[in-house]
Amino acid sequence: MGSDDIFKNRKRERQKRKREYRQPKANSFLIITEGKKTEPHYFNGLKRLIVEKIGGCVDVVDIEVRGEGRGTNSLIEKTDEIVGKSKKLYQNIWVVFDKDDFSDFDEAVRNGQQKGYKIAWSNQSFEYWLFLHFEYSDSGLHRDDWNGKLTELFAKYNLGDGIYRKNYEEIYEMMERNNRVDIAVKNARKRMNSFDSEKGLPSNCNPGTRVHILVEELRRFLKE
Repeated sequence: MGSDDIFKNRKRERQKRKREYRQPKANSFLIITEGKKTEPHYFNGLKRLIVEKIGGCVDVVDIEVRGEGRGTNSLIEKTDEIVGKSKKLYQNIWVVFDKDDFSDFDEAVRNGQQKGYKIAWSNQSFEYWLFLHFEYSDSGLHRDDWNGKLTELFAKYNLGDGIYRKNYEEIYEMMERNNRVDIAVKNARKRMNSFDSEKGLPSNCNPGTRVHILVEELRRFLKE
């Protein structure tokens, strides 16, 4: 047997082992977030409910983007790295990030979608999605203003210690009370119905969010 044949056989064996190693996993979600606190806490809270009910497989990966000038495209690149190294083939890969003040926001949304990822973006921030659990708004505010409005609501409804903080591990449970998640989904749909996702740039939809689509996909496991 020549060296070329040996090389080809080894390559086929590697490919075979790789296919056997990475089997598609039904009803699986890989959720990669820009934030290291609020977003993972929120989705982990939802995950806990799903696991309690049906033992669903929802993996939340917490990613922190560091460094001046590193924008939302860094999270797409990190997603590529995680997916490439993963032992699983996920059915649903979601990337959750905010516009904040990043200039590459639209580009990151487009790049992620071209790679087959689903993007749960928020403009300006995830806090807008949280605000929709209480009230509807179409005001284009800075993320700091949404934080302030949430603090007012946390004080009004006696949530946490009366101040909105990013480190509440039970943030989803707080939002689930009094059907607030249903209210948030309804409010997000109302807001996004005015946005043409085929023609409009996400950066021009301020405020806006697609987090409700991911939340709806997950919550269906609680309703089956």
